[in-house]
Amino acid sequence: MDQLEDVFSESLCVERRINDTAAPHPRLSQFKQRGGQSSEDRRLNKLDAQKKNRLDYVNKARCLAEEDWSNYEENEDEEDMDSGSCSKDARHKNRRPRYYRNQLMLSEWLVDVPPNLAMDWLMVPCPVGRRNLIVAAKGKTSSYSKSGYRLSVFPSLLPGGCRKHKHNNTDYSLLDCVFHEATQTFYVLDIMCWRGHPVYDSDTEFRFYWLQTKLSEAPELAVQSSINPYRFLALPSYPCNPSAIENTMAKPPPFEAELDGLLFYHKKTHYTTGSTPLVGWLKPWMLPDMLGVPVPDSIMASKPHGADLKPPDPSMDAANTVNIDAEAGDTKCAAGGRDERIKTLDS
Repeated sequence: MDQLEDVFSESLCVERRINDTAAPHPRLSQFKQRGGQSSEDRRLNKLDAQKKNRLDYVNKARCLAEEDWSNYEENEDEEDMDSGSCSKDARHKNRRPRYYRNQLMLSEWLVDVPPNLAMDWLMVPCPVGRRNLIVAAKGKTSSYSKSGYRLSVFPSLLPGGCRKHKHNNTDYSLLDCVFHEATQTFYVLDIMCWRGHPVYDSDTEFRFYWLQTKLSEAPELAVQSSINPYRFLALPSYPCNPSAIENTMAKPPPFEAELDGLLFYHKKTHYTTGSTPLVGWLKPWMLPDMLGVPVPDSIMASKPHGADLKPPDPSMDAANTVNIDAEAGDTKCAAGGRDERIKTLDS
């Protein structure tokens, strides 16, 4: 159903988001790229904006968990994220409110290589599957599509996700997942809330650390059972220096599903809904052209015929010349700040 809705919305709204991953990579385009801000300028603006914006994430997480929208005001950026050129009045006239739509952080094509890629970014291999928002609350677990449709309701051992789970009346959790149907597995990309503690405004390094920590503390989530019919497995992240990327691609994927692509997260980005230039997307066969990183022949065999990435338009990104051969420095987050954050969430 969500796929049909997306098709209809595209037929009505012909203007796509910048570097939309639903369209071909801009460097594959037969047409000249439009002028405007470079990707790096947009990244810097986004990082600056998140310092100034202080949203009520506690209220946002509670509304998603309790399905109580009486005090919720839809963020205009969330509302407009995938609306293209349609007018605001037309959208409100033609659709009912869906409060679970556009609640995931979505990537853009990685069109130009960010400065300090090795220092400031993390890479997450992503399996083939359907992107889902997982809401565990009030003794049940619900999965929602990107368009906001509820796809299924089931029990789980996530905090708040099962009536037999302790503290199910007060706990709730929000996860960003990729669902792989063949293995009945939710691969967890990111975490927004755990046991009622929202981490939307935490940076990527902390969220990824928190995700790995919390799922490792609950190994029962990785096992199918009557009260946990789907597995929940955290996806690993890797440094973005060339040697680490090459070593990662030389090994089998860290999951049972087929490798779909690679997500690149800026270490300092908060979890913001809608598409963002601070999360990039590449297909594995694009790595040699984009990053100069060799990949195995088995990966290059999946490259479509004639799909050669063109050099970036010098008029747009001449200032963004990058040396990605610089090895990453100390990628660990400051221990003091992280430990203090952990104490706060565990209290």
